[in-house]
Amino acid sequence: MQRYLLQRLLHSAFVLLGLAIVVFFLVRLSGDPSALMLPLDATEQDQAVMRTYLGLDKPLPVQFVEFLGRAVTGDFGVSIRHRLPAMAMVLERMPATLQLAAVAFVIALVIAVPLGILSALYPNSWLDRLSVVLALFGQAIPTFLLGIILILIFAVQLRVLPSSGRGGIEYLIMPALTLGPYSAAAINRLLRSGLREVMNEDYIRTARAKGFSRSYALTHHALKNAAIPVITVMGLQIGTLMSGSVVTETVFAYPGAGLLLVQALGNRDFPIIQAFVIVIGVIVLCLNLAVDLLYAVIDPRIRLDT
Repeated sequence: MQRYLLQRLLHSAFVLLGLAIVVFFLVRLSGDPSALMLPLDATEQDQAVMRTYLGLDKPLPVQFVEFLGRAVTGDFGVSIRHRLPAMAMVLERMPATLQLAAVAFVIALVIAVPLGILSALYPNSWLDRLSVVLALFGQAIPTFLLGIILILIFAVQLRVLPSSGRGGIEYLIMPALTLGPYSAAAINRLLRSGLREVMNEDYIRTARAKGFSRSYALTHHALKNAAIPVITVMGLQIGTLMSGSVVTETVFAYPGAGLLLVQALGNRDFPIIQAFVIVIGVIVLCLNLAVDLLYAVIDPRIRLDT
């Protein structure tokens, strides 16, 4: 196990290095942030002074080496717009994003797991067809469109839920309902197909021949054997929820890290963008490691130290 963890940590370090290289050079294709910091009548000399003040006058390789040297210590620089530590600003907003993603994930499980199980228990029934329709709907409708529809219904027409901001649970309902259906659709489709395939295996027929009901055979035998690919998708969907919160937080003016990223993109605030991407990268890598460790718990035949 220790050898496996060391290999994963080394692999994760290379992934984060590649991620840092990509985001560093990619964000600089958006333009010069000094132009946004100065009035329209600023001279070229004013722009040169501002670039020097922001540290953008050096060659890109030099800037990258300096950025990487600070990043390994957790220092991602100072926000160009706010003049505050970029990593501190991202971490301050991250709990709101994690809370939104967690509620959306719970909603996705509440929708996907019962529908997937019922579809496997009653194939080709109206429940099965409803599951397929909801899965197609969840993956087809754009997040921003679903969010606007929910605002029009529950905030404008019915006036039962707030349309923006963060506070109690009422502020999370519409953003989570906007963010959750896409993940619910992906989990439901895989669980449905996995269970229907496993239910045709010989050991399920043997269990049925011993007198066990179809529901008992599914919950006690089939579900565990179909769980590994579903858990893999669940881990990936948590990362999707984290990144997908950018659009949802913008629609609902939800003060999370995703909204901070959108504002940083508009301001060409390189340090905040870089800090956000690295934080999300670390979270996704940790989730993938947790999913791999969970494999061995579910299926003892899987050995992680080989």
